[in-house]
Amino acid sequence: MISIRQVMTPRSDLVTLPPTAGISEASKLMTERRIRHIPILDEEDSLVGIVSDRDLLAARGSKASVACDVEAGLRVSDIMTAPVKYVDPRLGVRNAALSLRSLGIGCLAVMRDGILEGLVTDSDFVGVAINLLEQIENSDPSSQI
Repeated sequence: MISIRQVMTPRSDLVTLPPTAGISEASKLMTERRIRHIPILDEEDSLVGIVSDRDLLAARGSKASVACDVEAGLRVSDIMTAPVKYVDPRLGVRNAALSLRSLGIGCLAVMRDGILEGLVTDSDFVGVAINLLEQIENSDPSSQI
């Protein structure tokens, strides 16, 4: 069984923000780092929400008729998804993928004993699928014709 730990982005590699950060900062980080999800951590380092590129698009869409300076005042706490859906790092990839699909979301926090260990995203599952397809192709000589 492949565990979530094997495919997730570990905490040490995640970009995080406090709830007081502006949405323009979140947007800039997502663009620069080419990411779509940012965990939001409070002063105790507890996960309080996740901001996704979808959250940013929705916030901008709802404020389309309002002056841009209003957007600068929005904080990630105003648009983040909370509570956060999460999985245990020992869970198998298949079960986590089924959860992600049934919830209709793009990522799951990976938490153990209330501590954020990482994130697993739909892109991580695509990577797993590509890897498995390559293994199948490499083990089946007829697929290389």
